[in-house]
Amino acid sequence: MPLVSKEITNPEVVKQSQSPATSAGEVTDLLCFSHLRWNFVYQRPQHLLSRASQNWRVWFIEEPIYGNDNRLELRTISETLTVVVPFLKHGTNYEDAVRQQRESINQLMAQHAIQDFIAWYYTPMALAFSDHLAPRLTVYDCMDELSAFLGAPRSLLDREKELLKRADLVFTGGMSLYEAKKTRHASVFAFPSSIDYHHFEPARHSLPEPADLHGIPGPRIGFCGVIDERMNINLLRGLAQKRPDWQFVLLGPVVKIKVDSLPKGPNLHYLGMKSYANLPSYFSQWDVAMMPFALNDATRFISPTKTPEYLAAGLPVVSTSIQDVISTYGGWAPVLIADSVEAFEQAIDKALNHNMPDDWTAVDDFLQANSWDSTWEAMNRLIQARMTVDFQ
Repeated sequence: MPLVSKEITNPEVVKQSQSPATSAGEVTDLLCFSHLRWNFVYQRPQHLLSRASQNWRVWFIEEPIYGNDNRLELRTISETLTVVVPFLKHGTNYEDAVRQQRESINQLMAQHAIQDFIAWYYTPMALAFSDHLAPRLTVYDCMDELSAFLGAPRSLLDREKELLKRADLVFTGGMSLYEAKKTRHASVFAFPSSIDYHHFEPARHSLPEPADLHGIPGPRIGFCGVIDERMNINLLRGLAQKRPDWQFVLLGPVVKIKVDSLPKGPNLHYLGMKSYANLPSYFSQWDVAMMPFALNDATRFISPTKTPEYLAAGLPVVSTSIQDVISTYGGWAPVLIADSVEAFEQAIDKALNHNMPDDWTAVDDFLQANSWDSTWEAMNRLIQARMTVDFQ
């Protein structure tokens, strides 16, 4: 499979060191197998792996893109972080796809002298073409219960069982996931959604209004994230119909559901996906942030990254009763929980009219103590400790 290198610019990535640090001993590389693309919504994988690249060369291996040829494209994010994209021909059957991905990984490792490495999994399905590898350490960062998502492969649960047997460390993206996984492995650690507080705090001040918000009057109630089967479409429709004087602004890609299924109206504005760098400018123009999630299998274990981001931006948050939102943020005044159209409307109205305490000191202290930097440092301590034990 031909290998193609490509330079791309990504200002959202944490500033990298010139070469991998030596604190990790002989380990020089980390291979990450992801079901999400690097240039998709900027979230947990990007935050953590960009920080990991300060220790090792990180190879972020995406799922294949099907096209007219077979090739392996390398996209340089920084000197120590590379996105690896396999391209396969349309019509390639499953067995050939697995074989070609296995060959592409072998090719990558041979050409870049990857010998002593960590394997980091976001998707158990990657085991199909990576189970022959012999990493120094295997990490399963379980950020979602993927088996509950729309379109999940039937074999995912079996692959996860295999990954749990291979993994040295298991991290979970929230407390609900931790409770679900803690009895299935000897070393499970909860690392809920963290926050780059200083990235979002400027939204509390006056920032330039993005062009596509021009002409949308207030009050503005905003949502930012992937719009898929986790969205309570009926709740959103009911709110928009009940309050035509409110403007509902939604940022993010629509995936796995039909765009035509989304509610339409003069006060509903779908503005598409925005870069991570530009999110504070949008948040600064909102009055309330909303998380109108459906309560279904796909949301049972989620720990929305947007909750701390909204709060860091100084926005009151109205959410449906997602367990990790309630257990982590439900006791604070800026976060209101509601499920029905009527209750959600009342909660937004309360937030709009500032009928809540203004003291955010406890919230800010919590957010600043739960940064992505501190999360990565804690993960890295566990990784280093485990590798040290394995060498003794």
